[in-house]
Amino acid sequence: MSHAACGVEVTAAELAQIMLKLQAQGCHNINLVTPDHVVAQILEALLLAIEGGLRLPLVYNTSAYCSLATLALLDGLVDIYMPDFKMWDVAFAKQYLHAPDYPDVARRAIKEMHRQVGDLLFDRQRLACRGLLVRHLVMPGQLNDTTEILHFLAQEISLETYVNLMDQYHPAGQVRHDRFASINRRITSNEYFEAIRIAHDAGIWRLDDHHSHNVFCSC
Repeated sequence: MSHAACGVEVTAAELAQIMLKLQAQGCHNINLVTPDHVVAQILEALLLAIEGGLRLPLVYNTSAYCSLATLALLDGLVDIYMPDFKMWDVAFAKQYLHAPDYPDVARRAIKEMHRQVGDLLFDRQRLACRGLLVRHLVMPGQLNDTTEILHFLAQEISLETYVNLMDQYHPAGQVRHDRFASINRRITSNEYFEAIRIAHDAGIWRLDDHHSHNVFCSC
């Protein structure tokens, strides 16, 4: 998807109308996916959408490679932050993301997101309405990163952090090149179950995985 160069360019007014149309269709939230490079345009559209009656929660769906200046602009506007925390190891971040500063940027960003919205809350229909939801994709051979990330969330963010632990990684695109041989495979069942064990040992109890019961706290 990231290399397909697809999509339609819209004005701020048109984006506002898209939000209002989604609300009219019964959508539960407005989910902005990887929006960091167009925050100014989103803010312009939001002003128009709110004037037009937008009342849905706003979800900021991001890689966590966010500047604190950008997050400051969103303070009080975003209801749910949904960052990925991809990698902890600087060498991995440099090799796979071309961003050796990613782990440090992500840590600072997630701390600021939590400061703004707190732990994830749900309404009476069991729909998320406010807070932080962190996703972590378990990568082949990188359980040390999983350990560090989950301990960071438990110790430096909150033991109430809601974590979506994902197992759907699959090789695609440039990963099939020899220089990415170490991640040119799916994770094993043992790796995923070990990631769940690591989460439990870290004290993460609001864990969204294929084998646990979701825990809900009301708004």
